[in-house]
Amino acid sequence: QVQVVESGGGLVQTGGSLRLSCAASGTMFSINAMGWYRQAPGKQRELVASIARDARTNYVPSVKGRFTISRDSAKNTVTVYLQMNSLKPEDTAVYYCYADYRESVNKYWGQGTQVTVSS
Repeated sequence: QVQVVESGGGLVQTGGSLRLSCAASGTMFSINAMGWYRQAPGKQRELVASIARDARTNYVPSVKGRFTISRDSAKNTVTVYLQMNSLKPEDTAVYYCYADYRESVNKYWGQGTQVTVSS
Protein backbone atom coordinates (compact mmCIF):
# COMPACT_ATOMS: atom_id res chain seq x y z
CA GLN A 1 0.00 0.00 0.00
CA VAL A 2 1.34 3.39 -1.01
CA GLN A 3 1.90 5.89 1.77
CA VAL A 4 3.03 9.50 1.52
CA VAL A 5 3.58 11.10 4.92
CA GLU A 6 4.67 14.68 5.53
CA SER A 7 6.21 16.32 8.55
CA GLY A 8 7.52 19.75 9.41
CA GLY A 9 5.90 23.10 8.87
CA GLY A 10 4.81 25.58 11.49
CA LEU A 11 5.02 29.27 12.29
CA VAL A 12 8.14 31.33 11.62
CA GLN A 13 9.02 35.01 11.31
CA THR A 14 10.01 36.68 8.06
CA GLY A 15 13.55 35.71 7.16
CA GLY A 16 13.40 32.48 9.11
CA SER A 17 13.81 28.89 7.97
CA LEU A 18 11.82 25.69 8.03
CA ARG A 19 12.37 22.18 6.70
CA LEU A 20 9.64 19.94 5.40
CA SER A 21 10.04 16.18 5.07
CA CYS A 22 8.04 13.72 3.03
CA ALA A 23 8.42 9.93 3.16
CA ALA A 24 6.94 7.82 0.37
CA SER A 25 6.82 4.06 0.20
CA GLY A 26 8.80 2.73 -2.73
CA THR A 27 12.25 2.88 -4.23
CA MET A 28 14.23 5.29 -6.40
CA PHE A 29 13.36 2.96 -9.29
CA SER A 30 9.60 2.88 -8.72
CA ILE A 31 9.12 6.63 -8.21
CA ASN A 32 9.36 8.98 -11.21
CA ALA A 33 9.39 12.17 -9.21
CA MET A 34 8.48 13.73 -5.89
CA GLY A 35 7.90 17.28 -4.91
CA TRP A 36 5.83 19.90 -3.21
CA TYR A 37 2.83 21.96 -4.17
CA ARG A 38 1.39 24.74 -2.07
CA GLN A 39 -1.98 26.43 -1.84
CA ALA A 40 -2.64 29.76 -0.19
CA PRO A 41 -6.17 30.91 0.70
CA GLY A 42 -8.01 32.08 -2.39
CA LYS A 43 -5.22 31.00 -4.73
CA GLN A 44 -4.64 28.07 -7.01
CA ARG A 45 -2.35 25.24 -6.03
CA GLU A 46 1.13 25.78 -7.49
CA LEU A 47 4.12 23.52 -7.93
CA VAL A 48 6.91 24.79 -5.66
CA ALA A 49 9.71 22.29 -6.27
CA SER A 50 10.24 18.82 -7.65
CA ILE A 51 13.00 16.27 -8.02
CA ALA A 52 13.01 13.61 -10.71
CA ARG A 53 14.41 10.08 -10.63
CA ASP A 54 17.57 11.33 -12.32
CA ALA A 55 17.91 14.00 -9.60
CA ARG A 56 16.99 16.91 -11.84
CA THR A 57 15.29 19.60 -9.81
CA ASN A 58 12.76 22.23 -10.72
CA TYR A 59 11.63 25.32 -8.79
CA VAL A 60 8.97 27.96 -9.23
CA PRO A 61 10.82 31.25 -9.88
CA SER A 62 9.59 32.87 -6.66
CA VAL A 63 11.54 30.38 -4.49
CA LYS A 64 14.74 29.94 -6.50
CA GLY A 65 17.77 30.68 -4.39
CA ARG A 66 15.76 30.33 -1.17
CA PHE A 67 14.36 26.77 -1.25
CA THR A 68 16.30 23.56 -1.82
CA ILE A 69 14.80 20.15 -2.52
CA SER A 70 16.80 17.01 -1.80
CA ARG A 71 16.17 13.33 -1.21
CA ASP A 72 17.52 10.11 0.17
CA SER A 73 16.33 6.52 0.25
CA ALA A 74 16.50 3.59 2.60
CA LYS A 75 15.00 0.13 2.10
CA ASN A 76 11.49 0.71 0.76
CA THR A 77 11.19 4.42 1.54
CA VAL A 78 12.20 7.52 -0.38
CA THR A 79 12.34 10.72 1.66
CA VAL A 80 12.29 14.18 0.14
CA TYR A 81 13.22 17.33 2.01
CA LEU A 82 12.35 20.93 1.29
CA GLN A 83 14.69 23.35 3.02
CA MET A 84 13.07 26.77 3.05
CA ASN A 85 15.26 29.77 3.91
CA SER A 86 14.64 33.52 3.86
CA LEU A 87 10.92 32.90 4.22
CA LYS A 88 8.48 35.62 3.27
CA PRO A 89 4.84 36.18 4.23
CA GLU A 90 3.85 35.26 0.67
CA ASP A 91 5.23 31.76 1.32
CA THR A 92 2.36 31.19 3.75
CA ALA A 93 0.31 28.27 2.48
CA VAL A 94 -0.56 24.64 3.00
CA TYR A 95 2.23 22.58 1.48
CA TYR A 96 1.39 19.23 -0.09
CA CYS A 97 3.94 16.57 -0.92
CA TYR A 98 3.34 14.25 -3.85
CA ALA A 99 4.88 11.12 -5.29
CA ASP A 100 4.58 10.15 -8.94
CA TYR A 101 4.98 6.40 -9.42
CA ARG A 102 5.99 4.61 -12.60
CA GLU A 103 3.12 2.14 -12.30
CA SER A 104 0.39 4.75 -11.79
CA VAL A 105 -1.07 7.64 -13.81
CA ASN A 106 -2.17 9.34 -10.61
CA LYS A 107 -0.10 11.23 -8.10
CA TYR A 108 -0.20 10.17 -4.48
CA TRP A 109 -0.50 13.01 -1.97
CA GLY A 110 0.51 13.70 1.58
CA GLN A 111 -1.91 15.09 4.11
CA GLY A 112 -0.67 18.68 3.81
CA THR A 113 1.18 20.80 6.33
CA GLN A 114 0.66 24.46 7.21
CA VAL A 115 3.50 26.92 6.81
CA THR A 116 2.85 30.39 8.23
CA VAL A 117 5.33 33.24 7.89
CA SER A 118 4.58 36.26 10.06
CA SER A 119 5.64 39.76 9.08
